[in-house]
Amino acid sequence: MRRRGRHDPWKAAFLGLAAAALAGGVAWALLGSSFFVVRAVRTTGSDVSRGLILRAAGIRLGTPLIRVNIAAVARHVERITQVQAARVTRSWPDAIVIWTKQRTATFAVPAPHGYRLMDSYGVILGRAAAAPAGLVVLKSPSLLTGSARHDRAVLAAGMVVRNMPRWLRERVSFVRAVSPADLILILRGGASVVWGGTAREAAKAAEVAILLRTDARVYDVSDPSTAVTSSSAARASQASQPASQQKTRQQSRRG
Repeated sequence: MRRRGRHDPWKAAFLGLAAAALAGGVAWALLGSSFFVVRAVRTTGSDVSRGLILRAAGIRLGTPLIRVNIAAVARHVERITQVQAARVTRSWPDAIVIWTKQRTATFAVPAPHGYRLMDSYGVILGRAAAAPAGLVVLKSPSLLTGSARHDRAVLAAGMVVRNMPRWLRERVSFVRAVSPADLILILRGGASVVWGGTAREAAKAAEVAILLRTDARVYDVSDPSTAVTSSSAARASQASQPASQQKTRQQSRRG
């Protein structure tokens, strides 16, 4: 019967020392040597000023790559008004790459002496004397009293315009956002689309595509399963009022 080999303490000690030396060498290479330090910061993805991004990032050349808190750098860069999103990665052996997505104006909001230009998330990006071509004019009572960035009606309007198909987006002239559930689209040419809230957006757009063939003045797709149209001036006037008021009147007529 073969005897089991004895445990060699010297061999175990040697392997332990070798592992410790390897770990120490890796740690030194990453943290203490000049091999893996930041020698360049590259920016990509948008036309936001490189200088603006670098100042917000605050990365010092010569910093070990492993010490750069990439999540914190991304948060700092996203505080730039023009930046919608940022992603920061290490590019071994010696660079940091900062990718940014730039905000783009979606709405022109009437203001004294012109318009404020706003993206679909309620962030003001600039001003203009006249509404630029291609932007949707946004009207909402809440814009007169508070921050658009945290206004639920404005954010609902932004979601609807952001997600609607391109063919419909190109037809929309302005949006009236009374509340998150009371959104009305005014098409180029003057027809109104009573959109309602943000639910079932694809179904609503599909109904609008069908109803546009009727050449009506008002298209009510607030409930896409029972979408209706009207050519009367009274109905068109009604569409310019909050959907909640419309429902109240309809119920009173039924009574």
